[in-house]
Amino acid sequence: MEGFFQSYGEAAKTALGFFWKSGWAFVLGYFVSGMIQAFVPKKKLTQYMGKPDARSVSLSTLFGAASSSCSFAALAAARALVQKGAHFVAAVAFMFASTNLVIELGILITIFLGWQYLVAEVIGGLCLVAISTLLIRLTYPDSWMESARKRVEDDGEDISDEFDWKERIQSKEGWQLVGHKFVNDWKMAWEDILIGFTIAGFVAVLVPQSFWTTLFLADAEHLPRWLVLVENALVAPFVAASTFIGSMGNIPLATVLVGNGVLFAGVMGFIFSDLMVPPLVHVNAKYYGWKVALYIAGVMFVSVVTTALLLHGLFELMHIVPQTQKTVTQVVQFKIDYTFWLNLAFVGLAGWLVYQNRSYLRGHSMKMMSMPGGGRIKKVAVLLAIFINVVGLAVFAYTQFLS
Repeated sequence: MEGFFQSYGEAAKTALGFFWKSGWAFVLGYFVSGMIQAFVPKKKLTQYMGKPDARSVSLSTLFGAASSSCSFAALAAARALVQKGAHFVAAVAFMFASTNLVIELGILITIFLGWQYLVAEVIGGLCLVAISTLLIRLTYPDSWMESARKRVEDDGEDISDEFDWKERIQSKEGWQLVGHKFVNDWKMAWEDILIGFTIAGFVAVLVPQSFWTTLFLADAEHLPRWLVLVENALVAPFVAASTFIGSMGNIPLATVLVGNGVLFAGVMGFIFSDLMVPPLVHVNAKYYGWKVALYIAGVMFVSVVTTALLLHGLFELMHIVPQTQKTVTQVVQFKIDYTFWLNLAFVGLAGWLVYQNRSYLRGHSMKMMSMPGGGRIKKVAVLLAIFINVVGLAVFAYTQFLS
């Protein structure tokens, strides 16, 4: 029993350590994202998304990279694009870009996995867009999509606004809008982050390495290497789906996979599969109907697996397969280093942005933007994660006191 409590306390500390290591990065990432959303006019982009051509897909990718990394927000924004006349191909490109090419995700990947994985994420994100575009154009079910378009309703948020960015960036109201976007992004993402970091912390401590080596055939020396690669790429999306969390919450768990010998193809397949979790498939079903939602999930699965295998083959051919030297223990260390000072500085920045948001809301009658979430199950998971972490930290403190 004593060993269980020690492991439980260590798992909670590890979960907190994940957030401690990346807290400043979240603030920086969402701050930059808020500035992009507030100061980059979008009307000129959305005018050119009505066709499944290279320009439309490129603009959708750019638009997505300049948006929020929240998976639920990505789906809602893509829905609004479709309603405003964007082609379905462009909407899918937007979804992939907004969850794989945004700055906050890049910062998080660099912290936990290293810059090599960041390069792979960018290249892979572009590959995902290209492959999914090709797949949809080859298999596009016109009758389904026409029916889905009729189901789409206005989201209520004008994402195609037009303004003079030079005037806005010099105005007090412009920076209040940045604060508003910052707080909205946090409101949409904090649950995924909490659940994801909790799962990662407890998995890192409680799940034995033998589980991962068995699941991803890490010790299957009798099997051909190509078969193990394919198996890793195929299994990874299902592992990601089982976590029920989005891109930002998945990165710490990707660190656990790397530390347990999962191949590069499996790790990247896991990271890219954030849009395939059941709550997001369910949201798409609400928007477009189950046929289209499952079609989107199928396109994403094939795109993710293909991209993961192509990335692994390309990086191996060039002898640049990422080899991160970071371990979970190293990542979650608590000490007075650059992380401490950055967290301290960015807490101040976050406070200023929250103040700007309050000023923005005082001058506008609109309410905080709401996004579809995971429903009651997700709310229960959030409450459970909070309870588990609070109790776990108390247990950790108690065991440290006894020792």
